[in-house]
Amino acid sequence: MIRKILNLGYQLLEKNKKLKKLKPVLEAVDGFFFGTDKVTTFTPYILDYLDIKRFMATVILALLPSVLASIYFYGIRVILIILVSYIFGGLCEIAFAVIRKKEIEEGFLVTGLIFPLILPPTVPLWVVAVGIVFGVIFGKEVFGGTGRNIFNPALAGRVFITISFPKIMTVDWYQPLVSGWAGFNRFKPDTVTSATPLMLYKSDKILTSFKDLLLGLSPGCIGETFRLGIIIGGIFLVLTRVANWRIPLTYLISVFFLSYFGNLLFPEKFGPPIFQLLTGGLLFGAFFMATDPVTSPFTNSGKLIAGVLLGFLTVIIRTFSGYVEGVMFSILLMNAFTPLIDYLVVERRYKPNNKR
Repeated sequence: MIRKILNLGYQLLEKNKKLKKLKPVLEAVDGFFFGTDKVTTFTPYILDYLDIKRFMATVILALLPSVLASIYFYGIRVILIILVSYIFGGLCEIAFAVIRKKEIEEGFLVTGLIFPLILPPTVPLWVVAVGIVFGVIFGKEVFGGTGRNIFNPALAGRVFITISFPKIMTVDWYQPLVSGWAGFNRFKPDTVTSATPLMLYKSDKILTSFKDLLLGLSPGCIGETFRLGIIIGGIFLVLTRVANWRIPLTYLISVFFLSYFGNLLFPEKFGPPIFQLLTGGLLFGAFFMATDPVTSPFTNSGKLIAGVLLGFLTVIIRTFSGYVEGVMFSILLMNAFTPLIDYLVVERRYKPNNKR
């Protein structure tokens, strides 16, 4: 039935030249239901265990615990935030595909879901729209689209609205709902708290319970609250080989050791290591954003180097800057250095022999 409808659509596009610009939209629907029709005609035939659709589906599946937990803790308004992200970001993707006369890339399926999960639950819907549009256009499309972008588009949008609307993005935070059906039968929480665990520690040196952090009983961004779900989803990504284990492992280890020795020497400045690991967007960033195959190093040694540098930057920014969270800035900075890291690794490994 779907195939017949699609065939009728193709026939209509062939007959009406004005509608041909909409061909990328039809091809995107075709690819979603039936996969690609591109095949190799000559040997050697290469079979990869992972295509882009399976990649996107696996990441979305890994994000489900965080999505469901966010609705539970912050109400069904979260669904509205996700829909706004998909609608406005999707319209940008379609517009650029039509202008370039190219297929619509499936990469936005993940970007459109990750972006709302790294926002505070109090964020106005118009800010969601502004952020995702900026992220898609200036974080990806200006570079040529999916696979050519230097920066993670979700993080590019998040940093833009954080700098543009600092009060909206940093002041008021909902206290998570935790009883009964909680957010599944509420539009949003009524209670507002003014500080996240990182803010409390930086201002008053108050440590939030590790149990509360793991189970989502403390305020934070929409998708970062339920850390246990993030860990489960992250391990799933590593086991399915969608995410390379080198970046999250070295990232988390470097944060642990740097904060351990920092706390040992300067306890008034550096937070304890376990607290550092469980607060902010560290776990979410380590598993779901730092491992982005487009913006992270492609060499294994480069991944290890990136993980160590990410940990260093995160702890330094958290401790000494005016921002309590350093994950998003660290990942964007490392995105910029990724080509250089890979270049140096390759040059070192395959150093040309000048001997005659």
